[in-house]
Amino acid sequence: MLTRNCLLLFLWMLVDEGSVSSLRPPSPPQGRSRTGREHVRSLVGPMRNGAAGFQRVKRGWVWNQFFVLEEYMGSDPQYVGKLHTDLDKGDSVVKYTLSGDGAGSIFTIDQTTGDIHALRSLDREEKPYYTLRAQAVDINTNRPLEPESEFVIKVQDINDNEPKFLEGPYRASVPEMSPVGTYVTQVTATDADDPTYGNSARVVYSILHGQPYFSVDPKTGVIKTALPNMDREVKEQYQVLIQAKDMGGQLGGLAGTTNVNITLSDVNDNPPRFSKSFFHLRVPESSAVGSAVGRIKAHDLDIGKNAEVEYTIVPGDGGAMFDIATNEHNQEGIIILKRPLDFETKKAYTFKVDASNTHLDPRFQSFGAFKDTATVKINVLDVDEPPVFNKPSYVMDVYEDTPVGTIIGAVTAQDLDANSSPVRYSIDWKSDLDSYFDIDPVEGTISTNELLDRESIAQHNISVVATKLSNPVLTSRVAVTVHVLDINEFPPELASPYETFVCENAKVGQVIQIFSAKDKDLPSAGQQFSFKSPKEDIKNKNFTIRDFGNNTAGIVTKRSGFRRRLQEIYFLPVVIEDNGYPPKSSTGTLTIRVCGCESDGSLLTCSAEAIFLPVGLSTGALIAILLCIIILLVIVVLYVGLRRQKKKETLMSSKEDIRDNVIHYDDEGGGEEDTHAFDMGTLRNPKVVKENLYRRDVKPEIKRRPRLTVSQDSADIRDFINQRLKEHDIDNSAPPYDSLATYAYEGDGSVAESLSSIDSLAVDLEEDYDYLSEWGPRFKTLAGIFGEQSETQSDSTPSENPH
Repeated sequence: MLTRNCLLLFLWMLVDEGSVSSLRPPSPPQGRSRTGREHVRSLVGPMRNGAAGFQRVKRGWVWNQFFVLEEYMGSDPQYVGKLHTDLDKGDSVVKYTLSGDGAGSIFTIDQTTGDIHALRSLDREEKPYYTLRAQAVDINTNRPLEPESEFVIKVQDINDNEPKFLEGPYRASVPEMSPVGTYVTQVTATDADDPTYGNSARVVYSILHGQPYFSVDPKTGVIKTALPNMDREVKEQYQVLIQAKDMGGQLGGLAGTTNVNITLSDVNDNPPRFSKSFFHLRVPESSAVGSAVGRIKAHDLDIGKNAEVEYTIVPGDGGAMFDIATNEHNQEGIIILKRPLDFETKKAYTFKVDASNTHLDPRFQSFGAFKDTATVKINVLDVDEPPVFNKPSYVMDVYEDTPVGTIIGAVTAQDLDANSSPVRYSIDWKSDLDSYFDIDPVEGTISTNELLDRESIAQHNISVVATKLSNPVLTSRVAVTVHVLDINEFPPELASPYETFVCENAKVGQVIQIFSAKDKDLPSAGQQFSFKSPKEDIKNKNFTIRDFGNNTAGIVTKRSGFRRRLQEIYFLPVVIEDNGYPPKSSTGTLTIRVCGCESDGSLLTCSAEAIFLPVGLSTGALIAILLCIIILLVIVVLYVGLRRQKKKETLMSSKEDIRDNVIHYDDEGGGEEDTHAFDMGTLRNPKVVKENLYRRDVKPEIKRRPRLTVSQDSADIRDFINQRLKEHDIDNSAPPYDSLATYAYEGDGSVAESLSSIDSLAVDLEEDYDYLSEWGPRFKTLAGIFGEQSETQSDSTPSENPH
């Protein structure tokens, strides 16, 4: 390689005789692609007219790409190429420098000769190319002799990577019984080598294991079926080994493999099959309806929904007695009893059962019918059974008040077994706690044990027990319903106490009231009532009864011109009859009031009760309202009386309860012993003189002049007190009781004695309060109170002045 490069470099130098050339590498080996470009270098030189200028100088070709083999295993550094400039005369003046990707670490350059070497082995898959820059400089001054030139060193690929299946191992499925060439899956292998250089990355696929069932396309890696009618029930899993080889599959190429696990998916290509054609089952006759009495199974080689089996009973002997259903978990056929079995009636049943697939595939129907048939025989086993009643339930009717011991019906049960044991009857005491009924234990006749009353209990539900005499453990029960029929005991009556009114301007033939009836007999449904006037009232000229035929009737006027002043209330008898047997009837009375009405028939004036009746208020409601009003009035009267009583007690108190207006001065005396604070000698106690005072409850016209007695030696005190007494007596706005004026002097214990105005007046004349009776009822009571008090005062003589 080195010799060839040197030879080519020598030939190049002979061809290129330019005096100045740029840096150029040696020619690459033959067969390698290269590109060139021409660099123009300008040198400074003299110009025409003596001016300085640039002179164009021809440059040689510079290679911009080198090649280096990957995975070089030699002991010496691998030679890459050589850089040279025409300025290099071999006198060691030019120095070559290298920079860029891997400069100094991967690639190195001889500064004198320009030779480039690779210091280590390179991997194209790690880095396919390196970009570097080279420059020639003066070795002494480091002045660039050439502009910096950029070139690429490309790592040339070798076949050092085998194809790899990055997604393997693969799993795929294909339906069984598929035709040849059915697509299964596709595998893909990748080669890390350079696909643009040689055949290192050209991959070819082949099958190493899995023939003759499957095939693979050598270019695309698509796997297809190679055999027809592959059956899943024969073999379900296939493992195929696929190889991918580069170099187009040629000898020396590298190869990689992967496994492809292929599963045949199921299709419904197999019908269900019974393991045997005849099934024999035994069932006790006591089996309950709806219970499972046996199981059969048809096997299907398919799986999933293709193995689902549907069982049907072929119409025939057992179609009415049995049914069959499919167990979804194990696809068994469960035979179910539809009707009770009876050994004495039939001892065996034989029928056929078909088993077929639920989901059919039309592609395989040509193989034959996808179903199978088996015969099932069921033998009924005899069991000692309880007695059986001839009816599932009994209903009996009896009239109320039927005499005790009357037979109302009978029940019948028998033993259907071969030995036919006798049967005994009884009534379950829990269903007849009051023992209304009795039963004959042998005959089964039911009779009354008590008098029955429909109004108390209209229906009795009892339970009759039949016991097998040979085996008392075996019993059966039956429900017996006894309806107590009603006897027409009660006559019908009016539904409510009707009270209506008729207008004074009512017309002849006008229906003024519609009424109905009720009956205590039951049931109320179906009762029919008829209404008519009594025979003695047929000649009634005012009103008549019209039966509407729907359990209602109406009051119809027979005349007009009713007047309240002539007659306010009319009483209309009505005869009501029911449809019972025997029929019962009663006579009711309808009250009709005469009221004043408008021309359109609306009520104007009537009695209090009649006014409320149209609103819908009954007599009882009106009475209740009146009672409430009376109670409220009584409460109000009591409250007012109590208030008046309290006022009386305040106004008319006893003699001892003296309520005066106390006038208080802030100067307080020192008491009996205090003779220094005031000159007690100047105060004298006037003689006590009683005089009638003016009161508000006395006529203002009557005035009594007070008589005042004062001491001879205290004229100033006498005048002062007399003046104050007159002011109080004349003042009509004063309260209706005496005023007590206190003048800072004490009573009997004081030297000044009592100065109170209460005892200053004396009553000379008896007051007559009879005139108060003329003022009204309120003052009449007051006159009586004051009159009694005056008599009491006149009878008693006061012994001392009150304080």
